[in-house]
Amino acid sequence: MTMPTFVQILDFIGTFAFAISGIRLASAKRFDWFGAYVVGFVTAIGGGTIRDLLLDVTPGWMTDPIYLICTGLALLWVILFGKYLIHLHNTFFIFDSIGLALFTVVGVGKSLALGYPFWVAIIMGSITGAAGGVIRDVFINEIPLIFRKEIYAMACVVGGTCYWLCHLLGLEAFICQIVGGVTVFITRILAVKYRICLPILSGNGEQEE
Repeated sequence: MTMPTFVQILDFIGTFAFAISGIRLASAKRFDWFGAYVVGFVTAIGGGTIRDLLLDVTPGWMTDPIYLICTGLALLWVILFGKYLIHLHNTFFIFDSIGLALFTVVGVGKSLALGYPFWVAIIMGSITGAAGGVIRDVFINEIPLIFRKEIYAMACVVGGTCYWLCHLLGLEAFICQIVGGVTVFITRILAVKYRICLPILSGNGEQEE
């Protein structure tokens, strides 16, 4: 039995964080336990599955049950502490931002390790971070965050670019991961705090503020 690598640890924490964000939203929609588990699971593995299929590798959850276990633990966490989480209005936002940051750097790192160019790595990092949230929002009948004014996928692009720049400078992989992940997290936090958003494309061709 081998010790998990730093990337695996990030992946597990990201899985737990994203699963909680999905389950938390499912509970707000009054899903049953199984429905909430499904929403949490697809939130956690959706982006990574799409990434792995595009990179022509077997999705991690098909070879390692830890993702199923992490989602189960997230469900148990929400069941046990749900009433406290409900009163913490920023809980979903914090867990979602953590998952977004961790999954982005995992996606970028995996793509670079497989020899893909930086633009592919940044796209794969963004897919890893944001696609699970899109599937989650579809499941709970909400407009996906990346289609709204709120900065979401763009935070992945910014963080992925910082990761690549650090990689280009020859820094250690874990430093690239930390810098990239922190950049995603801070970008998302600052964008929401200061209401920084992209212009909306209106139907008449004019951009709204």
